[in-house]
Amino acid sequence: MKEMLMGLNTDVNELVWGPPMLLLLVGVGVLISLRTRFIQFSRFGMMWRETMGSLFRKGEKKRGEGDVSPFQALTVAMGGTVGVGNIAGVATAIAAGGPGALFWMLVSGIVGMATKYAEVLLGVHYRKREPNGPMLGGPMMYIERGLGPKWKWLAIVFSLFGALAAFGIGNMTQSQAVATGMAQTMGMPTWLTGAILVVAVGLVTLGGIKRIAHVAMFCVPFMTVIYILAALAVVMMNVSAVPAAVGLVFKHAFAPTAATGGFAGVGVMMAIRFGIARGVFSNEAGMGSAPMAHATAATDHPARQGLWGVFEVFFDTLVMCSLTALVILLTGAWTSGENGAGLTIYAFSQQFGSRAGALIVTLCMVLTAYDTILAWCFYGETCTAYIVGRGKIVRTVYRLAWLPFIMLGAIGKLDVIWKVSDTLNGLMALPNLIALVVLSGVVVKLTRSFLKGEDYEAPA
Repeated sequence: MKEMLMGLNTDVNELVWGPPMLLLLVGVGVLISLRTRFIQFSRFGMMWRETMGSLFRKGEKKRGEGDVSPFQALTVAMGGTVGVGNIAGVATAIAAGGPGALFWMLVSGIVGMATKYAEVLLGVHYRKREPNGPMLGGPMMYIERGLGPKWKWLAIVFSLFGALAAFGIGNMTQSQAVATGMAQTMGMPTWLTGAILVVAVGLVTLGGIKRIAHVAMFCVPFMTVIYILAALAVVMMNVSAVPAAVGLVFKHAFAPTAATGGFAGVGVMMAIRFGIARGVFSNEAGMGSAPMAHATAATDHPARQGLWGVFEVFFDTLVMCSLTALVILLTGAWTSGENGAGLTIYAFSQQFGSRAGALIVTLCMVLTAYDTILAWCFYGETCTAYIVGRGKIVRTVYRLAWLPFIMLGAIGKLDVIWKVSDTLNGLMALPNLIALVVLSGVVVKLTRSFLKGEDYEAPA
């Protein structure tokens, strides 16, 4: 029975993460890009001023209704995206698709900036406040309110996949990654790591989105600064080899990569497939998760928060993923035969030594896995609240149920759970992509209104 179910899951997974789905994800990004006149390029300066620029403007006032600041909403969303995908996902793409995979990863990021913009904009536009609770927004809300009540079944489908996937890909697999990393580098027993995580997560999640946002606002910048500085150090130490590494990326984006060292060699289609797939895995553009966090932001216009979504993908894929790839290529680690996080650790170890290299990557993975657990707890409880009922009791029960699974993940073997939750995570995208296509006209209308400086009026 188990073998039959896993065989079924494998078939569904190959469909969900296969070429048709990847083309759909990229295609929706291209559609939004065209309809918004490539907002990720044409309004890049505005995006920068409205995001990072706003953090340095004195006297910046809180705009509109919401639970957290726009930056805090961004850090919660980035807590669920920046991390394992940037560290292990990039390495997997290069190990399986060669240096050319980075080119296609960047392509997915460029079109994904428009997709994330549309998701966040719609998430804020169609959000509603729960009775005595936080803002409820995301694909389930813009499906129900944007497409109409007759489409509520699709919103429930999205929420069901999201609530179930959260326990796997956002909880147990993350705690397992932390426990494994701490055991390998620090010799810490997995049960002890699990117990510490349960306490650390419980103290934050039981406080709701505002407490999650405060913690994410510290952890995400702290982790990214450490990782970027370490990666930039590798780049500067090998700066003369950068042109050759960039040349490899462009050459093998359109030509096969021959076998060399421990690298088996691949064709162009493998570079395209793994580059796009790992790019989507990293930035989650089109998946529908991040809009739930962004919908809690205090903002006066959905398009303004949408620009934070553009920045999220830009920083995640075009900055973080590119730096990881450069480290792997510049150190020659891509021909080592290593894969996943082990390849990234090996690459940093080539420059800083095995102990320091392992500590850098492990520390960053621990921080990001912790952030991911916090972010996905909020995503899961939001999906559950939509299905079961909206209120503090439902959310509190979900948060309490969340904690034991952290320990199960830390001490267990989760190959089956990882595979099933990966499928569920992919299935989340389908309802979301349908809504993005149908509601692309709303995205265009609100974008034009914002650019003209018109006042925003929320739907009744």
